[in-house]
Amino acid sequence: MKQRILMVLFFFLIQDYCLGQNLRQLDRRIDSLQIQYKNASLDSVRVQTAIKLMAVLGNKAWIATNTGQFAGAYEAFRKAFDFWENPETIKLFEKVKHDNEYEKSYWSILANLTFNYGHLMGATGNIEERLYYYQKAYQIAKEQEDMMNTVFSLTGLAFVYLTNNELDSAQMKIEEARSYPPELYNFEGYPEIKYIDGAIKLRLKLYEPALNAFWDGLEDAIEKNYPVGKATNNLGLSETYRYLNNMDSSYFFARQSINELRRIREIQMFEIDIASAYQNLYGHFRHFNQPDSAFRYLEQAQVERSVLTKRKFANMAAFQQVLLIRERELANLEKENLAIQSRYRTYLFVFVLIVFLFIGGILIRANRQKQKANLLLARQKEEIQSALHQLKSTQAQLIQSEKMASLGELTAGIAHEIQNPLNFVNNFSEVSAELVEEVKSERSKVEGERDEILEGELLDDIAQNLEKINHHGKRADAIVKGMLEHSKTGSGEKELTDINKLAGEYLNLAYQSFRSKNKEVEIELITELDPAIPKIELVRADIGKVLLNILNNAFYACTSTSISTDTSKFDIPLNHPTVGITTKNLGDSIQISISDNGPGIPDSIKDKIFQPFFTTKPTGSGTGLGLSLSYDIVKAHGGANHGGIERGRIHNDYRLSPNFIN
Repeated sequence: MKQRILMVLFFFLIQDYCLGQNLRQLDRRIDSLQIQYKNASLDSVRVQTAIKLMAVLGNKAWIATNTGQFAGAYEAFRKAFDFWENPETIKLFEKVKHDNEYEKSYWSILANLTFNYGHLMGATGNIEERLYYYQKAYQIAKEQEDMMNTVFSLTGLAFVYLTNNELDSAQMKIEEARSYPPELYNFEGYPEIKYIDGAIKLRLKLYEPALNAFWDGLEDAIEKNYPVGKATNNLGLSETYRYLNNMDSSYFFARQSINELRRIREIQMFEIDIASAYQNLYGHFRHFNQPDSAFRYLEQAQVERSVLTKRKFANMAAFQQVLLIRERELANLEKENLAIQSRYRTYLFVFVLIVFLFIGGILIRANRQKQKANLLLARQKEEIQSALHQLKSTQAQLIQSEKMASLGELTAGIAHEIQNPLNFVNNFSEVSAELVEEVKSERSKVEGERDEILEGELLDDIAQNLEKINHHGKRADAIVKGMLEHSKTGSGEKELTDINKLAGEYLNLAYQSFRSKNKEVEIELITELDPAIPKIELVRADIGKVLLNILNNAFYACTSTSISTDTSKFDIPLNHPTVGITTKNLGDSIQISISDNGPGIPDSIKDKIFQPFFTTKPTGSGTGLGLSLSYDIVKAHGGANHGGIERGRIHNDYRLSPNFIN
């Protein structure tokens, strides 16, 4: 009996990365165990069935979390907590508490469930909730002398403190975890302890101790064939060798981490994924001054990050929906309880008036019921506040993801923009080298055979080529400076800005980014920039985000469906996708208009387009935050949107008229 219980617990507690397991099979297993639990007649059988049920529920929640299915993970965790902390379940285990193994099983499962729920909170961006549940799991495990879950919790706490750059606290927790010998608790995740230990030492610039920790973790992971341990410790070794200027080792371990992460894609607990591995290789080549290779891996990192971000958008949106439903259920339950409590008070008053002789007993009974109701209300209030906090954290996470997606758009546009002058520089350099060889060949001839006229022509050609190289070099320099300017975080201070130049830059960046993903699509660009517009004060980065969001929508609109052939807004026949940007000086304000010949916005949804999270794009393609953020930025600059977004004869006529001039 004791061995069977420990075996079930072992499979529940170890961090399983067989992520291909079918969750539907687990659901069928859960249904079957629930039926067995209800039909069991003996308490000992019901206890064993309950432990098996918790093992399957916990396994489902863990797998769903690590595959990014946050909504399903949340539902599995809530079902597990509701069952395990139910008074009926607690009473059942009290009946068999004469068997010490059953009691240990109860608290061990509760500690592990609490720790894994903290992991879900971290994966969804709820950092404070993650720390709270890790600490709670640690307290339960420590009190019950449960070494395995104590080490789990200490490892999680150390990583949270490391993420918050609280290195002293992180080091203290990981040292406490290391004080437990692995052979006493058969901990599969020992490579993770060594990775966190090495990461802390690396942050403290203790490079040799960091190397030793990462090597220990990697060797243990290889011995156990544990992909998570191999991926993380290879990544740690690559970073450490880079700081030690060991180019070959840094590159070797970077490639090893990529090989592991190509299979498992991402490690939710450590916030590491395949994009992080490519970003590390970009850092390697940048550190060793190999810009071509660095830029190539930066592009690869951006591509992978875009894929992961889109998938996380959908998962986070589903998770948010579950939280909203949970919040409504709790709110409705609170109203029902308040109504029940009100009815109890009324009945009590009437009953006291009618049956005065029983007033003492009734008051005692009512007082007990009131205490229970107050306890229930307090717990429900705490859950509602927790759900609201999680909702706000999730929204902040989505807004941050939107910003990262915008950065990716800018990077792709700049990459294609800078390639043109670099091609000119390379071509003219090669031609000049050939001309120099011809001059050398001519000068090597004897005096009578030399053609000085030809030499002069060749030298003139070389001079012209050098002028062109210089010209295109300056073009590349200007683009790089512009890139640095766009990449600045910004202080939020307003500065004098040339609106026409800003509009032209972002039109070109947005177009180049669109072309990098849709090479077969040609779009006609039309600009009408009013030269009478003076420089005006604005937050350059914020207005750039507005232009980029609306231009991206315009490119998407005029290529996703059929286009209009109306020529009333453009002076050329519109038989292909067209996007235009116009600026006008209206005297007391500046107007920026963006037009496209897409299908337009239906009247039925015009009132919703500025609402956060509203989007008409397919699931995973848009967050519904672009226009909402743009609207807030324009309002912050004292601007206005005349009539909202109008549906003109070219269907989409985006008009923003901010009053920038004092």
